[in-house]
Amino acid sequence: MKQWIDISQRLDSSVPTWPGDTPFSYRLAWTKQESGSVNVGQITMSIHTGTHIDAPFHFDNEGKRVIDLDLDLYIGPARVIYLPDTDRISVEELTDIDIEGVKRLLIRTGAWKDISVFPEKIPYVHPEIASYLAARGVRLLGLDLPSVDPLDSKELTAHHELTRNGIHILEGLMLESVPPGDYELAALPLPLVEADGSPVRAVLRKM
Repeated sequence: MKQWIDISQRLDSSVPTWPGDTPFSYRLAWTKQESGSVNVGQITMSIHTGTHIDAPFHFDNEGKRVIDLDLDLYIGPARVIYLPDTDRISVEELTDIDIEGVKRLLIRTGAWKDISVFPEKIPYVHPEIASYLAARGVRLLGLDLPSVDPLDSKELTAHHELTRNGIHILEGLMLESVPPGDYELAALPLPLVEADGSPVRAVLRKM
């Protein structure tokens, strides 16, 4: 049986967070010595730490929360493509790549060189790409970056355009060792009722 490939960031005190956001921490709330039977851990973190999905409520007060999202989009066939040495992801970069009928598209850029440090700049998703992807059947877009928009964006135009075109967002993937090709993807969000996003354990298996 083919092995699953973990494409998730490890969650520990060294995982980078958005500047000013809640850092990750884990502690034992109860130790086995204190409870008499078990260790019980407690985590504190931003929902947008590490590998995670964005729900529309993240950038739209009227948008869907995590619990309202279609789980089928986060598990199933996916295609990984490689777009190195680019400062943006636009239609121009995709015209020679076959994505027709691809429902889950994962883009490896290799731009986030040191995953232990939050990047200063990333390739951003050009908003015009949303309708282009939707017309070819894409419903989930995943990136090896912390955002689909420029890091200093307040308008979050790509987030809004992707959502307007029915495309869900998966960020912070670890794809540096994943060759382009077709895979099975599983990146299920937690059943968070009020949340604007969710950490995921994203994995791939070669088809």
